[in-house]
Amino acid sequence: MAPVPTVDLADPELYANGDPDAVWAALRESDPVHRTVQADGSAFWSVTRHADALAVYRDPDLFTSERGMVLGVDADPAAGRMLVVTDPPRHGALRAIVAGAFTPRVLRRLEAGVRGLVGDLLGRAVAAGGVEFVDAVAARLPVAVVCDLLGLPAADHDWMYHLTSTAFGGGDPSLDVGRVSPSERADAYGEIFEYYTALAEARRSEPGDDLVSALVHGQVDGAPLEVEEVLLNCTNLVIGGNETTRHAASGGLLALVEHPEQWQALRADPDLLPHAVEEVLRWTTPGMHVLRTATADTGIAGVPIAAGERVVVWNAAANRDPAVFPSPQRFQVDRNPNRHLTFGQGVHFCLGATLARMELRVLFAELVRRVETVAVTGPVERVPSAVLRGLRRLPVEFRTGEVAA
Repeated sequence: MAPVPTVDLADPELYANGDPDAVWAALRESDPVHRTVQADGSAFWSVTRHADALAVYRDPDLFTSERGMVLGVDADPAAGRMLVVTDPPRHGALRAIVAGAFTPRVLRRLEAGVRGLVGDLLGRAVAAGGVEFVDAVAARLPVAVVCDLLGLPAADHDWMYHLTSTAFGGGDPSLDVGRVSPSERADAYGEIFEYYTALAEARRSEPGDDLVSALVHGQVDGAPLEVEEVLLNCTNLVIGGNETTRHAASGGLLALVEHPEQWQALRADPDLLPHAVEEVLRWTTPGMHVLRTATADTGIAGVPIAAGERVVVWNAAANRDPAVFPSPQRFQVDRNPNRHLTFGQGVHFCLGATLARMELRVLFAELVRRVETVAVTGPVERVPSAVLRGLRRLPVEFRTGEVAA
């Protein structure tokens, strides 16, 4: 039996320069519901097995999201107002409003835009012979898609890309320490709120086929959403919609570079693309964990959990559970079935899952069509975060093959 690790699972250094997969494997075997006591005396339980993760996800009454959903945020001021930190029954009403913007007609329009954008981004990257993939492709695609979903004019997309990069720092303020000052971040965040406030007011009188219109005209318990609720849920989409695709795209490309036989298998059989996308999502697991708080005394896998104690579901660990994924440390583009938890489970299953899958499918389809081989040309820089699993930098060189007409 593997020894129980003593490492702090909330320490970003583990994910920047350590081996979290080895730590999670040891925990799954020896201590699957593991208690971490941090330097400040606070503590949390970690769930690393797939079955236990499902049990937490599927009981929002017993495991609330309204007391913070990630480590480092103990009391979320958006609780009960932003979808991701709202419990049933209000969660269901708010989710229905947001889901109303993901109609088949909207998704078809978005896919047409994705195909055009991917062709443009990859066309320039291939012509240049290579790029820093995160900034040139992976980060720009989801921002443009989210902007389109929110109803922003195309002329504002590039400006919003730079603004959100400054404001949110990849969804984790610790990621841009030394790169973006607190005042720059605050200014950018203020500009975003001002922009969406003006957009929301415009959509009240002239609604469109977009999420902002759905939010400003939606109602929960017979009452319209407050302006701040509209802005919070726009922000939720900006962060959540950007990060999964950004980190899955760059991490997926790196996985294909590191497993060239899988790259060639995908090039030889494009019908594998749907399976390949699911494997990319499992392999990368951009949202490494979610936090829940026990609302009553309970237990997980026989371990007592007291009311008020924090429980962290490590999605990335559950996605490597050998009880569910044979040979979990192998990247396999034909893996099927693939019951990963990258988008969560239960009432909080990610509303944007279909959209993220579509973006990744279009991106990798075009990559294998245009590019014969890919090589990493410089240091790969990982995100030093316990929240997000992804890459800051991925410099690559493309060698083109025959491009179909």
